[in-house]
This record gives sequence, C-alpha cells and structure tokens, in this order.
Amino acid sequence: MTDLDTRPAVDVRALAAVTVTVLAWASAFVAIRGVGTSFGAGQLALGRLLIGTTALGLILLAKKKWVSPNRTQWLQIVSVGVFWFAIYNVALNAAEQRVDAGTTSMLIQIGPILVAIFAGLLLGEGFPKWLVIGAAIAFCGALMVGLVTAVTTTDTTKTDADFLGIALCLVSAVTYAIGVLSQKPVLRGIPGLQVTWMACAIGALCTLPFAPALVDDLGTASGQATGGLIYLGLVPTALAFSTWAYALSRMDAGRLGITTYVIPPLTIVLGWLLLDEIPHFLAVVGGAICLVGVGLSRRR
Repeated sequence: MTDLDTRPAVDVRALAAVTVTVLAWASAFVAIRGVGTSFGAGQLALGRLLIGTTALGLILLAKKKWVSPNRTQWLQIVSVGVFWFAIYNVALNAAEQRVDAGTTSMLIQIGPILVAIFAGLLLGEGFPKWLVIGAAIAFCGALMVGLVTAVTTTDTTKTDADFLGIALCLVSAVTYAIGVLSQKPVLRGIPGLQVTWMACAIGALCTLPFAPALVDDLGTASGQATGGLIYLGLVPTALAFSTWAYALSRMDAGRLGITTYVIPPLTIVLGWLLLDEIPHFLAVVGGAICLVGVGLSRRR
C-alpha cells in the first residue's frame, strides 16, 4: 500500500467552514475600521455581541438540541466568552481606532503562533515538522505585510499606529489564543453552535456596562455605520464563530490556527478596495509568503 493510500481523506466540510471563517474575519477588520468613527470600542463590541447572540439563539431554538455542560465545561465556556468574545473584541476595536486594518490583522497573527505552541504543550497535539515550518514561514510573511504597511505612506492613507494601538493588538492576540485553547476541549462534548451562543452571550453580559453609550452612539450614527454594526454581528460573529467551532471540532487547534494567516493579505486587499488603504507591493509579496506557509502547515 502506498503512502497516498494511507493518507486521511480531506474533510471538505471542515475546509468549507474554515474558508467562510477566514473570509468573514478578514472583512471584519475592514468593517471595524470603517465604523470605528461612529461607535466607541466597548459600544461596538456590545452591539456586535447582542446581534450575534440573538441570531445564534434563534438558530439554537429551532434545532431544539441542548447538552448540559458539567462544571469543567462551564469554566471553559466562560473562559471563551470572557477572553475571546469580550476582552478580545473591546481591545481589537480600540486598537483599530489607532492602527490600520492591515497592520492590526497582521499583529493578531501572533495569536495562532501561541495557539500552536500551547496546543502542543497542553492539548497533546505535538509539534509536527510541517506545522512548525509552515508557522515560521507564514509568520514571516505576516510580519512582512505588517511592517510594510506600518512604514509606508501613500497619497491616500497614512498608518497612524502608536504604542497603545500596538499593545492593544497584542492583548487581542493573547486573548484570542486563550479563547481557542479553552474552546477546543469543550467541543468534544458540547455542540459547536451551543458553545458559540453561550460564549457570545457571556461576552455580551461582560460588555453590558457600555449599553448607555451604545444607545447614544446609535442615535448619532449614520445608516451606513449602523448597517456595518449589524453586519459585524451577523457575519463575522454569528456565522464565522459557528463555522470556526465546527472546523475546530474536526481539526487540531494548532493546525487550524495557522490557516488564519491567510487573513492579513485578504484584509489588505479589502482595505485597499473599501478604505483606500493602498498596500505597498511588498505587502503583496508578504501575503504570498503567508499562503505558502499555510499550505506547508497542512502537509502531513
């Protein structure tokens, strides 16, 4: 029997779920940047989470399937909700008020590196050779994208990254990693849709103090900005976090986390088209390197 015969079949559904997640999250960086002038960081997070919780709750009710979590699973779900849905979103929104979408998306990619490392250490996933090689190459590509974006000034845009903005990006990366590592074990016993809804609802509860300010912002926001908020709640939150949970239940956390390195080049392109943030040609080269790294990390 040849090596080809012994390779596991590609999980097409998981691959499709990853694709939806990556595209939605890439668009989220641009949408957050676009509506950030109309909504404060906390208000945007709360509005997005409330919309996502409502949409996911309706789907969950229609399915009529509920698994009661045990104490350990509750702790894991609360961790996902607090770190990934609440702190991550507030920090990310605040970061994008200071850093352009492309640079932010690159800096967040430190998160998958942390996921891969700690998944190998804590979840017993190990460190496959091609995962390490692919992660290193993809990280270099993402770093190249971010550095070029950060130092390049064009006729239409100038990156205004500052120390606080960079620090907030790093906070987002760390809380993202904590969320993924907390989510992976609980998905073994709880359906992904239920985990996503519970975590989203917990995140909304954590950001409720921003409710009065959200009401004020909604009163002054344009229709376009409000539409952007609704989009963030429905697509990058409700849809993308659900497809992520589905893929995470079928793939290693470290290997899945590396696929998000595709997000920075996509964000650069979308920012170019929608926000007039024109990338340097070296950013395109960095994006290609990201794709090479992602491809190598998928080898067995």
